[in-house]
Amino acid sequence: VTLWYRPPDVLLGSSEYSTQIDMWGVGCIFYEMAAGRPLFPGSTVEDELHLIFRLLGTPAEENWPGISSIEEFKSYNFPKYKPQPLINHAPRLDGEGIELLLAFLKYQSKARVSADEAMKHSYFRQLGMRVHTLSESISIFTLKEVQLQRDPGYRNSSYPESGNSSINRRQSMLF
Repeated sequence: VTLWYRPPDVLLGSSEYSTQIDMWGVGCIFYEMAAGRPLFPGSTVEDELHLIFRLLGTPAEENWPGISSIEEFKSYNFPKYKPQPLINHAPRLDGEGIELLLAFLKYQSKARVSADEAMKHSYFRQLGMRVHTLSESISIFTLKEVQLQRDPGYRNSSYPESGNSSINRRQSMLF
């Protein structure tokens, strides 16, 4: 497992495993799909934790009860970073997308959104309900309500502009 998708509880030595551990990585991939770059590309455990804390704020007892008693956390002596607005780092995500991303990136694993809850999040609502009933072998792009569209911020004369402006930006960038 690459360092970039590991949650802070695992980086700080937790050996407890639950599906919520994986939801942190899902959030990192969700961001990467929307932004086109990794969220926390750390090169060491300490670097990874610094990147996480610089963006989300250094954890404290209020948002991660027990953090101050974790020896690994204390040994790093992290600065007290304040959380940054995620919209500044993920401008392609709307308010619902930021809300979902934050639900994935909770410091306490028990507080992270489950896969089932995430799929029911309002962010995915405009994809329609049929996307949830497709078999694994059927592409979501067989549905008329799900279409890819070139990123409007990307300019290259070899790609003509799409005339279909009715397609929602989120629908074009989700998959």
